[in-house]
Amino acid sequence: MSASIDSIGVVGGGAWGTALAEAARLAGRQTLLWARDPSVVDEINARHTNAAYLPGLSLDAELTATSDLARLSKVDAILLATPAQTQRAMALALAPHIAPGTPVVICSKGLETSTGKLMTDVLAESLPACTMAVLSGPGFAEDVVRGLPTALTLACADEAIGMALVTAIGCRHFRLYWTDDTTGVVFGGAMKNVLAIAAGIVDGRGLGASAHAALVTRGFAEMRRLGAAFGANPDTLVGLSGLGDLLLTCGSPQSRNMRLGRLLGKGRTLAEALTELHSTAEGVYTAAAAVRSADAHGIEVPIAAAVHAIIEGMLSVDAAIEGLLSRPFRSEM
Repeated sequence: MSASIDSIGVVGGGAWGTALAEAARLAGRQTLLWARDPSVVDEINARHTNAAYLPGLSLDAELTATSDLARLSKVDAILLATPAQTQRAMALALAPHIAPGTPVVICSKGLETSTGKLMTDVLAESLPACTMAVLSGPGFAEDVVRGLPTALTLACADEAIGMALVTAIGCRHFRLYWTDDTTGVVFGGAMKNVLAIAAGIVDGRGLGASAHAALVTRGFAEMRRLGAAFGANPDTLVGLSGLGDLLLTCGSPQSRNMRLGRLLGKGRTLAEALTELHSTAEGVYTAAAAVRSADAHGIEVPIAAAVHAIIEGMLSVDAAIEGLLSRPFRSEM
């Protein structure tokens, strides 16, 4: 393929997909956003807004939306921004419409619940002829659309294509840093969602800033241990797509996963919390897969295991907290 990427297709009309499409437009690329909901498509094309997901924000007037996947056959690269649990089905639906070698950038954050696989593995199985990349890091959709400074990691094994994607999507306020470690980038984005639920529970239960700091730090240790088993470069996990994303997601109620955790910490049931959230919290689905993977590798992930137990109704919030506080003293390293 040519190193020049002039047109971008974004799959997913939610907050993050719309924000990425806006960033691509501001970077000067011709951008086509696919959304499943025709009302979202009509609103973007007619009013240049997506009120359901980004209320009160305006979009570039040149951003075009469609519900026809076949129209993506003309673009130079695709950003896949649908929820992690739908990525396999979405990639299979895309397959007839994209040419071999087309860069497809994974923009969702999670593990596939049914298989425990990374999104990179899922894409390799469902779109084997594409050139795979991953975009992840500490960024909220609203900040991106508002033009606030954001920095993310873009991973691609092919440096030339990776840098072409960085140049195509990046702009003054949307800074991208290339790496070849697709595994580390996609893993960090998945694991931080589980830990953000735990951080939210700590806040919702009113356990204090000291407990929050301890939780995030020990959660990062779990991320590094399990990441090594998946093959992640430890340097990647201390970068934007690992530690950076963890700090953002665990530190702001803008995070859907943290908001869910806060609701659980305040005594809501999972069903009540999900209803109140009105959006997908990927950590709910990733927790089970992460714990299964940790068990398979003989790795301790007590915080992730506690989140999984709460989500599955095996432990109450208070029992899970007591279990963590009652663990034996040990060396930190």
